[in-house]
Amino acid sequence: MSLFKVLRTASLAAALLGSVSASALAADLTIGVRAGPLSVDPHFTAAGTHAEAVKHIFDSLVKSGNNLELEPGLATSWTAIDPTTWEFKLRQGVKFHDGSDFTAEDVKFSIERIPAVTGPNPTTIYVRRVRGIEIVDPYTIRIKTDGPAPTLPNDFIRLFVVSHIAAKDFSASADKAAEGFNSGKAAIGTGPYKFVSWTPKEQLVVEKFDGYWGPKEPWDKVIRKEIPNDAARVAQLKAGQVDIIARIPSSDVPTLEKDTKLSIVRQESVYLFNIAFDFRDKPPQVSAKDGSPLPKNPFQDPKVREAFDLAIDREALTEVAMEGMGAVQSQLVTPNIFGWNPNVKPTKADPKKAKALLAEAGYPNGFKVTFSFTNDRLPGDKDVGTTIAQMLTAVGIQVEANAQPGAVFFPANTRGDYSMTMSGWGTLTGEANYTLSSLTHSNDPAKKLGAFNLRGYVNPTMDKLIEDAAVEMDTAKREKLLMDANALVATDRPYLAVASTISAWGMKKTISIVPRSDEDTLAMNIRPAK
Repeated sequence: MSLFKVLRTASLAAALLGSVSASALAADLTIGVRAGPLSVDPHFTAAGTHAEAVKHIFDSLVKSGNNLELEPGLATSWTAIDPTTWEFKLRQGVKFHDGSDFTAEDVKFSIERIPAVTGPNPTTIYVRRVRGIEIVDPYTIRIKTDGPAPTLPNDFIRLFVVSHIAAKDFSASADKAAEGFNSGKAAIGTGPYKFVSWTPKEQLVVEKFDGYWGPKEPWDKVIRKEIPNDAARVAQLKAGQVDIIARIPSSDVPTLEKDTKLSIVRQESVYLFNIAFDFRDKPPQVSAKDGSPLPKNPFQDPKVREAFDLAIDREALTEVAMEGMGAVQSQLVTPNIFGWNPNVKPTKADPKKAKALLAEAGYPNGFKVTFSFTNDRLPGDKDVGTTIAQMLTAVGIQVEANAQPGAVFFPANTRGDYSMTMSGWGTLTGEANYTLSSLTHSNDPAKKLGAFNLRGYVNPTMDKLIEDAAVEMDTAKREKLLMDANALVATDRPYLAVASTISAWGMKKTISIVPRSDEDTLAMNIRPAK
């Protein structure tokens, strides 16, 4: 063989070996999730599964730690320089995925586009306190608020920053935004991963951004597969078709823990189930048992709401319906949230007293109500809802259980179709005012409060507590106001918090995860096992 042929053969072999080595070293990650984004535009909706997905592509101004503590994100620091002005110092040297520089212009643009492009579960709740934006210099921005706003940094954990250059032509409306972001044209962030493709209801694909300002990621490509069916998600993990799955059904946890090829990680969650009552004069799904109209809405009577509270055996719910993967709650926030009240004790079930209260309220034989809840939002939601319906039936209420996919439930709930509901809610900002101002303040668009109070609950005392807490800059005083508001929820019962979830992840032994209390399954928290 000639020297030329020998060298050529050696070169080809080396190239082939290099290719194989690179392939062997390539690290891809496939995550099986219950639900994915509703768009690639981070400002489209406040839904938790949406934010979870877009966090891979877009950074927020302030980051939320694994236990919801505030951490620097695109802002390195923040200071209240007067009661109505917050100054944010921005991180320098940050690049967007297209190589352009991140500056204060992008923050201002991102805040201002939200009202025009937001869709269901509006993201306007995160910028509702913003009255004006001043760019001091390329890396300093001042936010003027509509009054003292002590929780603005908490709200900004969901202020995802988009490129004002890439998104400028896709910010006139939600439809226009979808055109640009879902195609990838405008999906230019500063996050650890770059957008590759999105197939609605199927998968989101992203690839590592080598220019990321933060820790380097071990995964070259991340595929987030939507597998809403719990059994299918578990089956794909066991078959090795995915590397990790989120939200394992409680019934499958003991079996998977015995599988020597898998690891299981559990984490108490900030998500909890709560029941919402209809306070309107003519609720559409409440009637006498024979279907005839009632003279008044029974849910307007506090005795009826207390009866429902006492009919629910929370311990049985967590132990049986949730198969040990839940914790008893009687507040709309979990104990790790600022403003949780340690003096509010979980309600103990008392069916006998519940029946007596119904009789005192004028319903000795109960009444009829349709109870609507999700069956794919949180682990066990269908079982929890069905069990609650049975508990209410035991005290004389005729309950029609109506389990629906979230895609059906939430639009119908927003339209006002339902009169008694149960869904999951998590206090994702780590501060109780986020939840109280959204759910229990009277619905007041002018004040931008009560956006998710969909059934007419009004309590002036509640409103004042929430409004005072929203502007109180003294931390101790603000905490007391929020604790008082949580105590009032527990006694007035516009909502009944019943149980929070304990989430479980299952994964191959070759990887590990640092779990988060908001249940986000982030590639940034997943690493090759040591």
